[in-house]
Amino acid sequence: MDWLQYTFFQHALIGSLLASIACGLVGTYIVTRRLVFISGGLTHASFGGIGIGLYTGIPPILSAAVFAVLSAFGVEWLSKRRDMREDSAIAVFWALGMAVGVMFTFLSPGFAPDLSAYLFGNILTITWGDLMLLAGVAGALGLFFAFFRHPIVQVAFDREFARSQGLPVQVLEYMLMMFIALTIVACLRMVGIVLVISLLTIPQMTANLFSHRFHRIVWLSIGIGYASCLGGLYLSFHGNIPSGAAIIFFSIVIYAVCKVGKSLWIYRQRKMFVNQ
Repeated sequence: MDWLQYTFFQHALIGSLLASIACGLVGTYIVTRRLVFISGGLTHASFGGIGIGLYTGIPPILSAAVFAVLSAFGVEWLSKRRDMREDSAIAVFWALGMAVGVMFTFLSPGFAPDLSAYLFGNILTITWGDLMLLAGVAGALGLFFAFFRHPIVQVAFDREFARSQGLPVQVLEYMLMMFIALTIVACLRMVGIVLVISLLTIPQMTANLFSHRFHRIVWLSIGIGYASCLGGLYLSFHGNIPSGAAIIFFSIVIYAVCKVGKSLWIYRQRKMFVNQ
């Protein structure tokens, strides 16, 4: 409890909650639509924006957000073309972002920048500005899902049915791709480019073990994501290990425990049914 008096630890707790809300909302859509590969591509594509920001002097997070959103729109546009497969479109922007990021990073004037904060993240170093970005993304996502929950659910489960109902499917898809990109960029300082995809998928996979209803998965994944962040901070403090990796490791442990526990419960229920 003594750690609560430190500002950096207070920022970590607030940032964990905001990131859990944002990732819980957009991550549920990602898992439901099976867009995990797309989120991975956008995560690595954002590195191009970081390199451009370091080269031009623009704040790297701002340039990463612009680059990631444009990449998201590019993936969505290319994947709708008949002569381009979706996985090919993702690979194009994945490779482009990494190549642009590496080139501009090494062209940056002065000393070579330390990229570990962007590649692996450190939740204990997030600033008030990072919290404002997370709060803005989480708030915008909350309002968007509150007003368009039913259309989002219909698009997530069955795009063709949603289109037959007269819903603006394409507009919703572009908006959600934009939010995926912004959520990824907002979480970069927490867990980094390498690990942010896990924060968008593992809590949702764990929540899906207990429910198949969209709104319940959202709430469960928010709680599981926050518990993962708290557990990761505890492991990071006592084990002296990077916080981003510790958070993802703890989330995987939660998933494994829940998976084994559910399997044992199902086995016990079947055994009781057979004995009866």
